[in-house]
Amino acid sequence: MRFTVKHEIKGRIRVQLIQREMTFEEADTLQYYLSTRENVVSAKVQRRTSGAVICYRGDREEIIELLKNFHYKEVKVPEAVFQSSGRKLEEEYWEKLVTKVVLRAGSKMFIPYPLRAAVTAVRSLKYLRHGLKTLAKGRMEVPVLDAAAVGVSVFRGDFDTAGSIMFLLGIGEILEEWTHKKSVGDLARSMSLNIEKVWLLCGGQEILTDSANVREQDLVVVHMGSVIPFDGTVEAGEAMVNQASLTGEAVPVEKSRGASVYAGTVVEEGELTFRVRAGSGASKYDRIAAMIEESEKLKSSVEGKAEHLADRLVPWTLAGSALTWLATGNVTKMLAVLMVDFSCALKLAVPISVLSAIREAGSFHITVKGGKYLEAVAEADTVVFDKTGTLTRACPVVAEVVSFNGDDPDELLRLAACMEEHFPHSMAKAVVDAAKARDLQHEEKHTKVEYLVAHGISTTIEGKRAVIGSWHFVFEDEKCVLPEGTQEKFDSLPSEYSQLYLAVEGVLAGVICIEDPLREEAREVVRALKESGISKVVMMTGDSERTACAAAEKVGVDEYYSEVLPEDKARFVEEEKAKGRKVMMIGDGINDSPALSASDVGIAISDGAELAREIADVTIGAENLWQILALRKLSTGLMSRIQKNYRTIVGFNTALILLGAAGILPPSTSALLHNTSTLVISLKSMNPILG
Repeated sequence: MRFTVKHEIKGRIRVQLIQREMTFEEADTLQYYLSTRENVVSAKVQRRTSGAVICYRGDREEIIELLKNFHYKEVKVPEAVFQSSGRKLEEEYWEKLVTKVVLRAGSKMFIPYPLRAAVTAVRSLKYLRHGLKTLAKGRMEVPVLDAAAVGVSVFRGDFDTAGSIMFLLGIGEILEEWTHKKSVGDLARSMSLNIEKVWLLCGGQEILTDSANVREQDLVVVHMGSVIPFDGTVEAGEAMVNQASLTGEAVPVEKSRGASVYAGTVVEEGELTFRVRAGSGASKYDRIAAMIEESEKLKSSVEGKAEHLADRLVPWTLAGSALTWLATGNVTKMLAVLMVDFSCALKLAVPISVLSAIREAGSFHITVKGGKYLEAVAEADTVVFDKTGTLTRACPVVAEVVSFNGDDPDELLRLAACMEEHFPHSMAKAVVDAAKARDLQHEEKHTKVEYLVAHGISTTIEGKRAVIGSWHFVFEDEKCVLPEGTQEKFDSLPSEYSQLYLAVEGVLAGVICIEDPLREEAREVVRALKESGISKVVMMTGDSERTACAAAEKVGVDEYYSEVLPEDKARFVEEEKAKGRKVMMIGDGINDSPALSASDVGIAISDGAELAREIADVTIGAENLWQILALRKLSTGLMSRIQKNYRTIVGFNTALILLGAAGILPPSTSALLHNTSTLVISLKSMNPILG
């Protein structure tokens, strides 16, 4: 690619591409190419100017070489990148805004007043028609006020005021629609699937492969707790599938042979083998975006209150106009009151504040599925933490493999990895990663694997029943026993580690000791949450009492519970809610899903189980827990902004009404100031809350 360097400082370079015009696809291709390079920190491609700004680390010459070697046709860009790009939307609404302003200025400068008045009269019919339709439905809402303001101005022959009102209303509509669509688009992109690996069924054997390699008609296996990566038809198996991301239904749907399954849904129970219908999952972004736009999840109670309050104030504004006319007999004063209402600002500023906050959360790698969840975070007074993968690092590691049957520890680890690799859990990942680090290859020799949430895994390998999981699962549920003469060895297992027990044919074969260190920031985050107004912090874990107690003391929680099952976590959340507390649950595993669903707001860790992310209302990044505090500050900041907007809107518009009724402000000035204030408040509501 040919280009010139326009400006540069250390770590940042701005280049100008030498080409006639850049298409949306080309801009997205270059953006994708640069963003996926290892030494590029961030990149922004400007389509209109055919330019790019690149922030990088390392050597400048590497960036120059990257650009020199770039060719549009040689870059393989996932279809989802083009589908979910917001570039076209941004330019479309910017052009709408600029066009409206230019046409307004041009008409006042170059079109004669009589012709401009005729055009204004014709355009006013839209507002009058909308207002009459609203009245015909028996509703006294904002369109009635808009129609009255425009209609009275036209009736009085004040076409300039009527034109100004319609212009400002039009600008407000564009800004509201733009902000809404951009926020929804950003949210949909963050909720879109990002599945890299899938289990492909070939010759009766499951093979882990890149999702990009999957083609139409291929057979894909989805285990419990995993996301269905493509649209398809079930060929084998039975499962309960959570389709909330597409339908909004919280109750899982049973799927069996012949049923259709859809990308983005999650297998809650069971296992499915399905034939891929659309390898690219092309429609998933559109479906997610449509779901968000239609879902009431986007509506917080403060948004609902704003809308209802706005509608309830319309009759009062009309009554105030009539009362002013009766008291003064002055039509101009009456019109000055009529030109002002609280409704426009309330209905515009509050939703924009919420959607902008959702978008801002995205910039912190926080996905919020609706405005009411930001409100719930702000109101929360109780936080419940899962331990493993949440308060601890999301990357536990195998510290030791202790053999009890005489087999080599590597052979036991290989066997454990063969079983664990099918299921999404941080402990399972630790086992699989340890086997990979030791280069322990294996072939699939087991039969169907059964996974019991918060307990363990069972299967049959070469005719022998094998189980792996917790002490409760292996020794109490499965009634496994220790090999003769190993009790002392078993009792001396290191207590500082979490343990997975592997048994074959009812006899303990080995114990995998897993080190799961607490996050360095955990204690400070807990302290900061308490300072932010959280009155109760709880830790719940399936670990032993000794392990849980040590972790609780280090983190500084108010209460902790050990050896809990998924239903125990959910029951605790329900009990706290019954006491009138607002509960925020934070977890990452399948076993956290019931509690995430039961809480006022459930928060999942981004690299946790797909089911947890699906059920959760908010997803945060796995890097550190400070994002929880950022979410809390963002939520409380949003509520403060909304309350400030209420006060500003009511105060300013009340002043305008009083000044209009007193005859100090003419109708045109009242209308201009009212609509301008609405736009200013709305634009300020789009500013970042956290900066």
